[in-house]
Amino acid sequence: MALPFVIEPTQLAALLAQPTSKLLVIDMCAEQTYLQGHIDGAVHVPPQKIVCGTAPVPGKIATAEQLNRLFSFLGLTPDTHVVVYDDEGGGWAGRMIWTLDAIGHKNYSYLNGGLHAWMASGQSLTTDMPVVTPSAVNVKIDPLVVMEVTDVLGEMDRADFVVWDARSPAEYSGERITAQKNGHIPGAINCEWTNLMDRNQALRIRADAREYLASLGLTADKRIVTHCQSHHRSGFTYLVGKAVGLNIRAYHGSWAEWGNHPTTPVSQA
Repeated sequence: MALPFVIEPTQLAALLAQPTSKLLVIDMCAEQTYLQGHIDGAVHVPPQKIVCGTAPVPGKIATAEQLNRLFSFLGLTPDTHVVVYDDEGGGWAGRMIWTLDAIGHKNYSYLNGGLHAWMASGQSLTTDMPVVTPSAVNVKIDPLVVMEVTDVLGEMDRADFVVWDARSPAEYSGERITAQKNGHIPGAINCEWTNLMDRNQALRIRADAREYLASLGLTADKRIVTHCQSHHRSGFTYLVGKAVGLNIRAYHGSWAEWGNHPTTPVSQA
């Protein structure tokens, strides 16, 4: 099934009207939102299912064992096309897409604007719970997708490497205290995740995202790694990078790890 990476509500609605479509729609909304109404057939996945949840860096990727349980429950197969959405503009949806990349499952789409865009376009919701047929899944986590602190340290001095910091300007400058060390990775470019959402278009990815990022120095000729505090907000910046053709990866330890690591360099300039 050849579907675009970013799909619109009307496209998804048309696909769902075809009962033969091998789609898995994953809802990454808040649980109460899901219970109040969701896209027909969508399976709810609590965000904590795709993170390790272990201190001191709880936002790192879940273990292979955790992911095996999750994706087996979801009935994932190699030819399943996954469509992901959330209710916040793409953070958790992007984190799920990054997780799919990390386990080597490349058949996926992001519902542009998520639940906000779906409702704004007049599509219906249901409270019916879908029936899921489990599958046998044995995932392997790709180290080329999951960047570690040592990978970032090893790349920092290379001219074609750039860090995209998706946190707020106050976190980037060190004004807001979120770790033992505060500030940013030296040379990092700050572009807060919400800057890529169009609030006039139901939180869709802004139409000029590629040009906007290029004006900041985030261009297709760079090897980009994105992060935030816990790789939640940077889930969205990761998916935007993919959507506009950037060479992008993500540092899942994010500032929770970098800012509390004994030897990592930190800048406030």
